[in-house]
Amino acid sequence: MKLKYPSRDVTIYVILLFLVILVMIRQMFLQEWNNVFLCILTIALFTIPSIIDKRLNIHLPNALENSIILFIFSAYILGEIVNFYGTFKYWDSLLHIVNGFLCAAIGFSLIDILNRKEFLHFKMTPIFVALVAFCFSMTIGVFWELLEFSSDIVLKTDMQKDSLMSSISTVYLDPEQNNNPVIIDNIIRTVIYSLDKDGNIVQIVIENGYLDIGLIDTMKDLAVNFIGATIFSIIGFLYISNREGYRFAEKFILIRKRKE
Repeated sequence: MKLKYPSRDVTIYVILLFLVILVMIRQMFLQEWNNVFLCILTIALFTIPSIIDKRLNIHLPNALENSIILFIFSAYILGEIVNFYGTFKYWDSLLHIVNGFLCAAIGFSLIDILNRKEFLHFKMTPIFVALVAFCFSMTIGVFWELLEFSSDIVLKTDMQKDSLMSSISTVYLDPEQNNNPVIIDNIIRTVIYSLDKDGNIVQIVIENGYLDIGLIDTMKDLAVNFIGATIFSIIGFLYISNREGYRFAEKFILIRKRKE
């Protein structure tokens, strides 16, 4: 007999899918084909929870499924197309915290499922399971930053957003080349000279500093991913230590379906 699991609540899925379709139609009229592609990608990613549930025989709690769908919508539709990344200063950081939290929950689920297998001759301690969940989340975060870097280098995108900085510390400017950092503070202007396709010199002036091309953004993303991963790892540790006392964690933990 199959065990019964709570039925899927598709309300949020239907609402967000409808909004994505509306956005996609508008982008078609505007002939913004890159944004149309993002809408198609978003719709495709929306199917991931359903595929996991049906094909992999794994139950996703409604809270986890809705969080994943909201995260995808917030990253691609609100972030990229509506430009929340540019409008709200901490939008990107907020999403990376959520990403760290959700990835830690998924990593925790996978190791917890394995830990409950009767054929295993050992049991992992709560602290070890929490540590694996944390490491899983941070690994996903690193892979994502590598993806952003690769996209910026190969496709000339700007996924690793530039930061305006007013000071620099670098050994590159050490006149003696003795690996001593040279510190330059209060940079008021940067002038960039380049050549256009006709060989003409183009001058670009950046006021109030210089552009850091992605390093600050990458490290900030990993730092806030660390926060999200740590939060769920602590929740997961408390849950394994006392499953009845910390039932909140179950809202974000995958369950392997089985027959009795």
